[in-house]
Amino acid sequence: MLTGISDLAQTPDRPPEHPRPAGYDRHPAGGHDSGDLVAVYQYATRSGAVTPGSIDLVALELGLSAGEVFAAAARLVELRLLRTDETTGAGLVPVDPHSAATQLTSPIERAILQQRELADRLRARIDSIAGGPGGAEGPLGVIDTVEGEAEIRGLLRLAAGDCATEAIVLRPGHDARIAPDDLFDACYDTLGTEIDVRVLSPHRDRADFASRARAKKLTERGASIRTIRSVPQTAVVFDRALAVVVTAGEAGGPPTARQVRDETMIRCMVDMFDLLWDGAAPFAMEEAGYAEDINDDLQRSIARLMAQGLTDEVVARRLDMSVRTCRRHIAALLRSLGSVSRFQAGVQIAQRLSLEEAA
Repeated sequence: MLTGISDLAQTPDRPPEHPRPAGYDRHPAGGHDSGDLVAVYQYATRSGAVTPGSIDLVALELGLSAGEVFAAAARLVELRLLRTDETTGAGLVPVDPHSAATQLTSPIERAILQQRELADRLRARIDSIAGGPGGAEGPLGVIDTVEGEAEIRGLLRLAAGDCATEAIVLRPGHDARIAPDDLFDACYDTLGTEIDVRVLSPHRDRADFASRARAKKLTERGASIRTIRSVPQTAVVFDRALAVVVTAGEAGGPPTARQVRDETMIRCMVDMFDLLWDGAAPFAMEEAGYAEDINDDLQRSIARLMAQGLTDEVVARRLDMSVRTCRRHIAALLRSLGSVSRFQAGVQIAQRLSLEEAA
């Protein structure tokens, strides 16, 4: 009987006659005996831990040798998927895959970004010299382009890890070209609970189940969330010193992100955020859907765009909502105006807006 995990290093491999679990594949697509890793990790998640005293039991249940269990556990520790139980100090407990990936890849991502920033600084310096004595220096410290969702997530995660006091988030609605929630989740998960987090979202998030669930999670961690008619840009500003601005890719290409460290530009972004924040409505979790004042705000925005003769599709895009939701608001607006047609409503809206502006 084995008495400790350290003893497993000398344990011979499992004899070939030991049975394998049903469906077991020792060499799946990833290769490198990852079938053992999958089996041991799944066991750890089911049972809660792998302890020195349970090695033989784990081996028996999985149809492995104790040595194979040890080797798999050691590799899982290297991959950060298992860690020492901080309570007992004796066993290995499973780690959430997302957290494990973050721990393992953050140093690599940081090194890549630092090399890119160095390359950008060198390029800017060479361009300034090549431009002659009167040439202006380029914007040092700005990465020209970080392209692709994976790299943007890494950039946001690293920036969030360095954030000390404040993060402000401009989060537009659902955009298949950017998918801001997929990008920002990595940022939110890395920010410490002591960080002051403020998030601006569009009104439509109040009626979206997934957005409300995400908002609930954020508010429980201490974040403040407000909504406005439309958020103009996808961006995060960390400690009023670094901004990450995300834009959709052109012609169906991947999204891109840019780091901004220029003090004037960051001050402008923060001032714009504060201005929008002051006029935004607090996101109350107990309110499912639109409150009356928010509904009125949406209908006034729709009315102004209708008065310009824009189609339903364009109005919906401007207000960052689905065409179906937009048409539902338009129908309610027509009823409130007593209009029988979109043209008649447009005339009435234009007249009312003219009177309001004259007043």
